[in-house]
Amino acid sequence: MLFDHLVVGACTLQEAQAHIEAALGLPMQPGGPHSVFHTHNALMGLGDGFYLEAIAPDPSRPPPHRPRWYDLDRFSGPARLSNWACSVPDMDAALPDMPAGFGAPVDVARGTLNWRMAVAEDGTTPFDNLWPALVEWPAGMNPAARLNPTGARLKRLTLVHPQAGHLKAALRRHLGDPRVAVEAGPIAMLAEFDTPHGMRAL
Repeated sequence: MLFDHLVVGACTLQEAQAHIEAALGLPMQPGGPHSVFHTHNALMGLGDGFYLEAIAPDPSRPPPHRPRWYDLDRFSGPARLSNWACSVPDMDAALPDMPAGFGAPVDVARGTLNWRMAVAEDGTTPFDNLWPALVEWPAGMNPAARLNPTGARLKRLTLVHPQAGHLKAALRRHLGDPRVAVEAGPIAMLAEFDTPHGMRAL
């Protein structure tokens, strides 16, 4: 699997977008509403086929018939870096090798963009949401290609978990990205970026 994007969750999209823009000093682009999970987003291109997503429940839509992805139904507190995602070329082939409780593929759409996401029945991912969500983009459909360049680059994503050894070993089997580090401690995520304004963090 390949590191695809970072996710900042919040109770409202305005909070998520404001948190990212204040932290990085860069503007986001409008996204849109998602089918199935009734969320909406804004996006920021980070180069190298990578992007940053602000996401929250869409107040214009009724509650979905299943828990929202990224554990958003249980989100509380201020906007924060909450999840990350990796892409795979074949979701059905990748899922049997994922940790227990990973979920099943769901067909999702945002406007003309369609893709598959693996989502557990409770909307979470393993290791207390520190395991990446899994996405399969159709050829040429990754939204990163549609985003304006910002001059920012992700330098490092640090995942902090009490079972750091288990998380690190499991990730090592699937992901060889040197930007991802795992440390022991209370559950947390930290992303560091090289921006036109210097080093910034979420």
